[in-house]
Formats: sequence, C-alpha cells, structure tokens
Amino acid sequence: MQTQVMEISALFIGLRLALGVFELNSAVVFNGSQVGLKQRSGLTQPRSGAGISTVKCKLLGKAHLPAFSMDGDYIIGGVFSIHYSLHTVKHNYTSTPEPLRCTGSFDSRELRFSRSMVFAIDEINNSTDLLPGIRLGYQIYDSCAAVPMAVHLAFQLSNGEDLEVNTSDHCSQSGTVIAIVGESGSTPSISMSRVFGPFNIPQVSHFATCACLSNKQQYPSFFRTIPSDHYQAKALAKMVKHFGWTWIGAVHSDSDYGNNGMASFLEAAHKEGICVEYSESFYRTHPLSKIQKVADVIRRSTAMVIVAFAAPGDMRLLFEELLQKPSPPRQWIGSEAWVTDPDMLRFTFFAGAIGIGIERSVIPGLRDFLMDLPPNKVAASPVLTEFWENEFNCKLGKESSVSSEKSQCDGTENIQTLQSPYTDTSQLRITNMVYKAVYAIAHAIHNSVCQKTNSTAQCDRLTKIGSTQVLTQLKKVSFSQNGYEVSFDANGDPVATYDLVNWQQSQSGSVKLVTVGHYNASLPVGQEFSINKNLTWVGGSTQVPSSVCTDSCPPGTRKVLQKGKPICCYDCVPCPEGEISNSTDSSDCFPCPREFWSNAERSTCFPKPVEFLSFDEVLGIILAVFSVGGACLAIITAAVFFHHRTSPIVRANNSELSFLLLFSLALCFLCSLTFIGTPSEWSCMLRHTAFGITFVLCISCVLGKTMVVLMAFKATLPGSNVMKWFGPLQQRMTVVSFTFIQVLICTIWLAVSPPFPLKNLTTYKEKIILECALGSALGFWAVLGYIGLLAVFCFVLAVLARKLPDNFNEAKLITFSMLIFCAVWITFIPAYVSSPGKFTVAVEIFAILASSFGLFLCIFAPKCFIILFRPEKNTKKQLMNKNQS
Repeated sequence: MQTQVMEISALFIGLRLALGVFELNSAVVFNGSQVGLKQRSGLTQPRSGAGISTVKCKLLGKAHLPAFSMDGDYIIGGVFSIHYSLHTVKHNYTSTPEPLRCTGSFDSRELRFSRSMVFAIDEINNSTDLLPGIRLGYQIYDSCAAVPMAVHLAFQLSNGEDLEVNTSDHCSQSGTVIAIVGESGSTPSISMSRVFGPFNIPQVSHFATCACLSNKQQYPSFFRTIPSDHYQAKALAKMVKHFGWTWIGAVHSDSDYGNNGMASFLEAAHKEGICVEYSESFYRTHPLSKIQKVADVIRRSTAMVIVAFAAPGDMRLLFEELLQKPSPPRQWIGSEAWVTDPDMLRFTFFAGAIGIGIERSVIPGLRDFLMDLPPNKVAASPVLTEFWENEFNCKLGKESSVSSEKSQCDGTENIQTLQSPYTDTSQLRITNMVYKAVYAIAHAIHNSVCQKTNSTAQCDRLTKIGSTQVLTQLKKVSFSQNGYEVSFDANGDPVATYDLVNWQQSQSGSVKLVTVGHYNASLPVGQEFSINKNLTWVGGSTQVPSSVCTDSCPPGTRKVLQKGKPICCYDCVPCPEGEISNSTDSSDCFPCPREFWSNAERSTCFPKPVEFLSFDEVLGIILAVFSVGGACLAIITAAVFFHHRTSPIVRANNSELSFLLLFSLALCFLCSLTFIGTPSEWSCMLRHTAFGITFVLCISCVLGKTMVVLMAFKATLPGSNVMKWFGPLQQRMTVVSFTFIQVLICTIWLAVSPPFPLKNLTTYKEKIILECALGSALGFWAVLGYIGLLAVFCFVLAVLARKLPDNFNEAKLITFSMLIFCAVWITFIPAYVSSPGKFTVAVEIFAILASSFGLFLCIFAPKCFIILFRPEKNTKKQLMNKNQS
C-alpha cells in the first residue's frame, strides 16, 4: 500500500513538474490534515473534519489536440505513432518550453491503424446487438513514436480536457476517457501503462509485444490483442531449429521491445541448441557510426542467417546502410514488427526473408471506409491533409505542411489508384488487432451498462461507470468477431497464433508478402508449426540455405568441441573400433554389446562373426583329408600285414603288437576329426580324451615293441632266460596297464572339471572364437605330460637298442619315430600357446597328424616296401644273416 501511495505521489509530482497538469491557485485550509485529489476511480478522500475552502485545480501547459475525435456517451482514447520522431526541444531555463510536437517521416500504416479504430467505433455505434442506443466517442492522438509525448498524452487522457476543476467536486468530472487503445511500440506502452495503472484505466495495445508487459504486478491495467514476444521468441527459435540453422547472427532494437524480445529469443535458442555468433543492438536515434558498426559486423560474420528483433524504423536505417556496401546475401529472419510492414518490402535486395507475422485477416467494409476521403474531410483534418500532400506530392491551401515548391493540388488526385500502406488492405494483420481491441473495450462497456432481457439487451446511456468497472469486465470478455476469437488470460494476453511469412519477389521485381505457414502455441509440443514448401530463400533460391559453424557430424563420428568456441563449433572425430554413433551430430560414441561389433562406417553394430575350424574352409578340408588319408594308410598297411602275416618280416616284428599299433594309429588319425567342426559339449570332452587315450595306446605299443627288441637280443645270449618273463601275455599287460593309467587320468579330468564349449571374446575384438575350454588346465597338461613321459621312456630304450645288429634294425626305426614324435610335441607347446583362434586347433591337429605320420612312416614304411617291392629280402635266411659291411 505504501508503495502504491508513493507511486501515485510520484506521478502527481511528474504531472505538475514535467507536464504541468494542475496548480492550486488559492489557499487550502488543512486544519492539521493533508488534502489529496480524488482519483477518478478511487483516490484518497479528504479526511473527515478537514475544512477546505473553494480551491480550483488549473491545468498547466497546453493540451495537445487529437488527430481525430468525436463526442459520445463514453469516450475511448487512442494513441498511435503516426509520425516517426519528436521535435527536439532546447531548454534555456528562462522561459516556458515550447510544446512538444511531432516531426520526421509520416507513417501511413499507423494512419491506417488509427482510421481502423474510427471504423470499428462507427460500426459499433450502428450495431443493434452491441451497446444499442449508446454512442461511443473517441480521442485519437499521435505519440510521434516518442516516450515523452506518450507520457504527456497518458496524463492528458487521464485528466481530461477541463481547464479548471473545483476541488469541492473532488475532481470527479476531471476524466472522460474510460479506456485506451494503444500504443504501437512497447517502450511507449510501458511508460503509458505506468501512468494508467494506478488509476485503473484499462489500456489495450494492438502492437506492444514486450513480454515484460505480462507482469500484472507492474502493469495491472494493461491488455493486448497481439501475442507476447515470449511466444514469438519461442516460435522464431523453433523455426530456426526447424530449418537446421545452428549458427546465426542477431540484431535488435535498443529498446524495451528489442532488448526483451531478443533476450527471450536467445534463451529459447539456447534451449534448442542454437549458437549465436554475435548480438548487436542499435536504435534509430543512435549516431550513424553505431549503425555502420552493426553493418560491418554483419558483413564480416560467417553466419548466413540473421535474426532481427527490431522496429521497422530501426530496420529501415540498417537496410539502407547495408545497401551502401552490399555484403554476401544473408537469410534474414524477422520479428512481426518489421517483416510484415508493407513499407519494408521496397528493400528488394533482402527478398527471401522469412519471419513471424500476425495472422492475416479480412475486415468487411474497411477498405471502402479508408478510401472515403472527400476533400472536405481531408481539409478538416491536419493529419489527413499531411497524408494527402505527402502521397500526392502537392499542397492543399495556402498554408501547407509541405514545401512551397510543391504544386497546388488540383482535385484530380485519386486515392483509389494510390499505392500506399494506407490503402493496402491485402495484409490486414495489425489492423485486425486494433479492430479487436476496440471491440474488446466495447464488450466490456456493454457488460457494465447493459442488461439482457429476453433475447435483446437494454442499455442505459445515463449510467455512470468508471474505468475500474471497465477494467473488471475487460478481464472477463470472450467473444467472436468476424470469425476471430477474442479473450485474455490472467496476464492480459491472447492466445498466441502466428503466420509464417515470406518475402517473395515477383517477375516484375517487386516483393510481396506471402503466407507460407502457421504457428499455434496452444497445440501440443511438436505440432505447433505447419509449413508448406513454397518458400523462396535468399537470392531467389528454392533450396534451404545452410548456416552452421561446422557441418553436421555424420553417423560414425562424434562431436569434439573446439577450444574457446561455442558449442556449435566442433570437430568430427571417428568412433573407435567397437563403438558406434547412429545419429547425426552425436556427442558421444556408444560401445556395441559384447557379442556385437561396429561396421566399417562405425554407424551400426552387427553380430560378431563366429569363428571355428570347420569342414567348409580350406584348412579344415586339408586337415580332414590328411586325417582320413592317414587312417586309410593304417588300414591298408594292416591289410597288407594280414595278407603277409606268415611272412618272416611280419612274424619277426611281433605281428600282434604291429596290428595293435596300426589300429591305434588309425584311431590317432581319426581323432583329429573331432577337433574340426562346431564345438559342442560332447565334442569338447571327446576330442581331448580320445586324443590322450589313443596316443597312449600307440606309444604303449611302440614301447612294447622296443622292449621286445631288447629282450630278443638278450635272449640270444648264452644262459639267458629273459623271454619267458616278457612273453605275449606280459606284452599285452604292459600295453593295457599304460593305457589304463591314461584312462584313469581322463576319467578324473572329466569328472572334476571337463572341457566345455566357450565363446572367446578376448582374443579378437572383432570376432568370436568358438573353442573348447580346457575346464581343468591341470587335467589337460596331465594327459599331455603322461604321453610325453611314455614317449621319452620309449625314446631312451630305442636309443639303447640302436647299436644292435642291423638285422634287428627296427630299434633304429623306433628311435627315428620317437625322435620325430618328441620334436613335434616339444614344438607344439609354444605354437599352441601363441596361436590365436582357430589356429590353436589347427596346430593341435597338425601335431597329432605329424606325430602319427612320423610313427607310421618310420616303423611300417620300410617293412611295406620290402613286402611289396623287395620280396626277395622277406626270407628267414635274409633276416638271420648279418649285414655285410
């Protein structure tokens, strides 16, 4: 409450000092208490018992005359920026300052706005449904687009036009305007609203979009029919994002409209991941050097898209400066203030600009009203006279506002053929906002003074209402006019709907404003925009221009920010092996699952190829052929031995052990086949146990043959009885005993921790090795160790028997075979450990085949050669004779 009283006091001080509103010309008797003026809708009353003499409040200064006015039962004020600037007043502090007055260019578009307000009021006065029997009046002023004039007019509209008011009437008749339409700019609207707010005078703006005006704490009586810049900024950011622009420039008016709008846009752009190379502010009253600096920044920039949140007057100066030294074409994105201004379309160099615009509308009868400017009406209005003289480049009457060099208007001027923003009703956007603002105020008055009986409304024109009542009703209005919904939310804002507009150049070279899309903030997220494809871009191109600091990183790469630069400037680094990024501009690479691997482009994961030694590949086929071939050779050799079983060479070399050795060799050859193919639980257990047992059986047979050779030699010595202790039964028991030990080792291994199939994911990152895990490494090495132990023992015995007479030379053959066997398996160990993947299995198979072929060739090949090709040596006599040296 104290804040409000201070604010009101400050306003009255400004009223008196700055604008000279009222002066107390006679003494005031206080009787110990202070007297204040009554607010039109509730200022402080004099305290009870306070005596007061007759005092007159006299208006100081000179009131400004309205551009258009008409008396009525209720007066609606209007403030528009019909001129661009205010005449500069020089104060000498010795005389009364001259009155404020407008100067500069004439804005015929704003004239259309003001005349549209007149049209709407005339339409309401002729209506039988809205305010029947009541006549609305208006007072429309020109603010010169300047804050001092806007504030001056705000006080003038608040006080009324009475030159003197008796304080005995408590100034109750001092104000006649109950609502205001205007102003066009945000900054003047803010200043005016601070005046109107404490007096509860409703202000409905048609063009002030600053989001700050939604603050009801500061601007309690402010409403608007145009959406807030909060929604426009979000729409612009979404549009920039929609077209893939992440690197943009930004310029804005150095005003409440531009500063607040750009701040909202930058916040929304940041959320959308858009980077801004620069953000420059300027204003039409700034020195030319400031405008040139902004233009130079644009020329040097790398951003091809520029978002401009500025007033038309400011953009006009910037475009004119850019045309002095044209820069490479830029794609301009405009706010509704300038991008839909018909006067801006003359800058054909900037064709292709797109932006947000208020929805295009149709107001029946408006064009005929605007064109109805007979000479007497034009001559009666200084504003219309100036408009007429400017547009037709002539002067009306002797005292004219234009140069005396202009010719006199001769009456042939035809407004129907005039090409001007005033006469252009093809793009009624902001004009409709004025139209809706007037109707909103009319509905609020209607709801205050009219009672509905049956189907008709009865209105009392004598009902006295204040601005507070209109303010209350204005918050509740909800109606449809010409198909357009009008209502206000708690902040005094309407539902945000926009057109997406595009500057398209026609074949004649002129630029036209074309609606190419729509935006509705009330729709669900992601559905707000609807854009067609009939857009024309900068330079007349139909291709969307690119504006990025760095080209998008393709799938398979990730973004790495460049040091000291915005987040939109980055390097594209390929993903490492095993990681992918499957989207454009990915900020990180993601590892593939364990059984998957990245493709060459690093854009997708595919299942790792499973590798094992199969029968389908060349290596597997070769090893299988050798395995089967070796087994066949062993069987053929057994058949040859069986066919010649009575021959001396077969009988002399222990045929029983020879056949058992051939059988074990055939098994050794065939057991290598269990290492080829897809590893399974059974094949893993079979391959190692079969290998271990068959090889022990084979070595046991060789060991038995070696011991037979030694025993046979010792049996030829006089008095030796060795052979009876190492006869056929003992030989069989030796082979069985040695083999049983290996069977026992394998049984324990399988019972405790058997081999099992395993997907090896560590040897190779890019593929899976399907192999047999050992289960228990101790069991595996115990099997190999036992085989090695028997082989070494056999080798030692064979070495001992190598110097026997040549007729017993099987010992030498066994020595060579054991030498090959041990050499193969000694080299096998490092090769097995170091071979990766399926080659581990191939090495093991090679060791099995090599050692098996070594035994077979060394022991049986010479015998088969004699049996088949040297039968003359296959005699008992030949075997018993010693070699002749």
